[in-house]
Amino acid sequence: MSNGKKKETVVEDEKRSAGETSGAAASPEDRRAAKKAIVLGTEKRNRKPLVAFLCCVVIIVAGAFYFMTRTDDQVGAIQAENTGDSAAKNVAGNGASEVTFPASLFDDGSARYFQYADSGTTIRYFVLKSSDGVIRAAFDACDVCWREGKGYQQEGDVMVCRNCGQRFASVRVNEVKGGCNPAPIDRKIRGDQVVLQVKNIIAGRGYFNLPGRT
Repeated sequence: MSNGKKKETVVEDEKRSAGETSGAAASPEDRRAAKKAIVLGTEKRNRKPLVAFLCCVVIIVAGAFYFMTRTDDQVGAIQAENTGDSAAKNVAGNGASEVTFPASLFDDGSARYFQYADSGTTIRYFVLKSSDGVIRAAFDACDVCWREGKGYQQEGDVMVCRNCGQRFASVRVNEVKGGCNPAPIDRKIRGDQVVLQVKNIIAGRGYFNLPGRT
């Protein structure tokens, strides 16, 4: 076979192969398969943002569930840190004769507010370490302004009556009583614990037993 005929045969074979390939690609089955592959590939790509979004939702929900299901002590401890208002840690009775706190809780000198429920009345009190290093306790009320139910707020080294504005140095708590001074509560230090007798807390029930208030 001459070189001219060989070249024509090769060209025809290439055209035939190209035609078969083009025809195969153009067949309905191949077009459907190609379209399906494109759709599936798109779906896989589109799933990635959805999966990331769902992961974020799961994390947020888990965090919210954790916060809502923490123990009362944990929530109370956070509330007790807020010394700018009357937020207080609930101290359940549970038939105990005394209430104890770790002395280290008061090392920073900030007053911690607590409350004790007795027969439908909420008794509020605070504990702090005064500037002389002594841990002291008093009801969040006094003999004069108790009817207003406003209690005290801490400003530096003094406790300030929210009703009349009188100021009392921290070292006076437990030392002076009567008038607008914070009504004292007996307390003891036992090892590394601050101990308050429940009967002494309940003794202040009258400061908080107001009509329409608990």
